[in-house]
Amino acid sequence: MDTIINSPVAEMLSDPILYIGLGYGLLLTLQISALSIVLSFAFGTVLGSMRYSGFPVISHAAATYVEFIRNLPTLLLILTSYFVLGLPAMWAATIGLTIYTSAVIAEIIRGGLNSVPTGQWEAARSQGFTFIQSMRHVVLPPAVVKMIPPIVSQFVTVIKDSSFAMAIGAYELMFKGTILAAKYWKPSQIITIYVVIAMAYFVINFAISMVARHLQTKMTAGRGSIGSS
Repeated sequence: MDTIINSPVAEMLSDPILYIGLGYGLLLTLQISALSIVLSFAFGTVLGSMRYSGFPVISHAAATYVEFIRNLPTLLLILTSYFVLGLPAMWAATIGLTIYTSAVIAEIIRGGLNSVPTGQWEAARSQGFTFIQSMRHVVLPPAVVKMIPPIVSQFVTVIKDSSFAMAIGAYELMFKGTILAAKYWKPSQIITIYVVIAMAYFVINFAISMVARHLQTKMTAGRGSIGSS
């Protein structure tokens, strides 16, 4: 018992510095992720709608942006935001993640809209619906149900990719863990730190996935067979 109590891991776990450091890192990780998710969803929705619009100039412009950005590394966009645009580390990470994620979200939005049969558009027009009314009442409800899983999957990726921010000195969770690993240098302590970090990522992402799954089930049940292929 004395061996366990006096072990390096127990000594580290009793040190408030560990929890303060990881807590601040987790807070910054959540800030970067939340801002990136909100901004990329808004921008991605606009881009996806532009690609779906059917207007050649608008559609091609959006397609060019999406295809170009999707083929770039996320880390490169973060580094560019930091070194070229001169943004603070937190905002450079946020903007870099937003630029990349918005392109992915745009494709998800476009794919979801394309999954709706053209017959539903025709039915809406036959009822005298405008384009906006058709989107709101006929097209979007079944499309959104199909979009939820890939969108949530991408949001989970955003949270994990926020760790790239350590490359520009942002004190997010992984960087804080690395700093603490240098303080608690013994192998058992280092392993424990990274296990705690891994569990933090898992809990956050698993919770998001469960909420999304519940929402999708509720929306599908509420609309019967709408949106089914």
